[in-house]
Amino acid sequence: MTCFAHSEPSLTHTMTTMESSDVHTFGHELPAMFDGVKLAAVATVLYVLVRCLNLKSTTEPPEVVCQDTPLSRFLLKSCPMLSAEYIPPLLWGKSGHFQTALYGKMGRINTPTLSGVRKFLPMHDGATATFDIFEALAAHSTGDDITMVICPGIGNHSEQNYIRTFVDYSQRQGYRCAVLNHLGALPNLELTSPRMFTCGCTWEFEAMVSFVKQAFPQTQLIIVGFSLGGNIVCKFLGENRSNQERVLCCVSVCQGYSALRAQETFLQWDQCRRLYNFLLADKMKKLILSHRDTLLGMSCSSITEADVSRLCAATSLMQIDDSIMRKFHGYNSLGEYYEKESCVHFIHKVTVPLLLLNSSDDPLIHQSLLDVPRTLAEKKPNVMFTLTQHGGHLGFFEGAMLFPQPLTWMDKAIVEYTDAICHWEKKK
Repeated sequence: MTCFAHSEPSLTHTMTTMESSDVHTFGHELPAMFDGVKLAAVATVLYVLVRCLNLKSTTEPPEVVCQDTPLSRFLLKSCPMLSAEYIPPLLWGKSGHFQTALYGKMGRINTPTLSGVRKFLPMHDGATATFDIFEALAAHSTGDDITMVICPGIGNHSEQNYIRTFVDYSQRQGYRCAVLNHLGALPNLELTSPRMFTCGCTWEFEAMVSFVKQAFPQTQLIIVGFSLGGNIVCKFLGENRSNQERVLCCVSVCQGYSALRAQETFLQWDQCRRLYNFLLADKMKKLILSHRDTLLGMSCSSITEADVSRLCAATSLMQIDDSIMRKFHGYNSLGEYYEKESCVHFIHKVTVPLLLLNSSDDPLIHQSLLDVPRTLAEKKPNVMFTLTQHGGHLGFFEGAMLFPQPLTWMDKAIVEYTDAICHWEKKK
């Protein structure tokens, strides 16, 4: 009993000493553990930033695909931007998503104010085409009268920031500019027929070109199309040989060439393309619904209440095209609409110099769609395909670290190319 009584405090003392020692040791280890967690968190954030911002990507000159001809040699010599590195803003410019998001949200930085004249032309079906004319602010370097005829992207018009920036720069380089306002795109301007723009209808663009040719009989034309506008201008030139009269060249930027192939890729999640599809569909849905009364109220309309109900439930551009857009021109199916409205079946008939410009990190344009311009440039002597490594969709911002410059690489590259073509024709 005595021995047991004496050994109990000793055991308790030993256990207390061990616990105290463990707690003391663990207390020293806690700061180190927390430091390790912090370092791991910082490393994870940095890794995600490097991946998302594509910071490890190097800058390279654009890939240029063309045949070896006197014209292509002259262009490559006269257009140093096509052979020099395009250097986007260091912090975020190598991400196609950031470039695209900045274009989508702001368009451009420090956008200039334009002064032009708006024209209204009645169409054969009762629609009213609208476009704006902006006179040149300087003489062109060739001394000639040259008009740049511009077709904006989906649902866009002359008041978009990226259009205003490009027009202002072109005016200062001696170009008169005519900019199409897509049918139904201008805010506070009612439709005069139950029809809006579609991805390949060239009627309004053709009306604008005809007006420019008649109003300025001495002028020569430069055709420029952005995104969906690129599809329209290439289709317009290829539809009829006479459409290429007095046209010096054509520039198409960030288009997808084949709507039928593109619609398959727009349902995929790689490069967040499905998300972009949803955002574009939401924008189109709001635009169409703003003209609901006109589309439903006219007796000649092909749109019904059931179509509008399907439109309201749509979550993709394909659903909108199937329920509304294809019916403006009486297509029986979505496949027929995409097949007939794509420039891929007309672009090979274009014989004037043609610059097809795309960005490799454009999240809206799947890489497989670029086989069309690449093959075309390999086979046709008038076509030049230029693919930048960075730029996103209609981004192409330039800048040192964080803040982009008002003028983009795209703006300057287009005008540099068109200037070279004008001088080439002048020499001829």
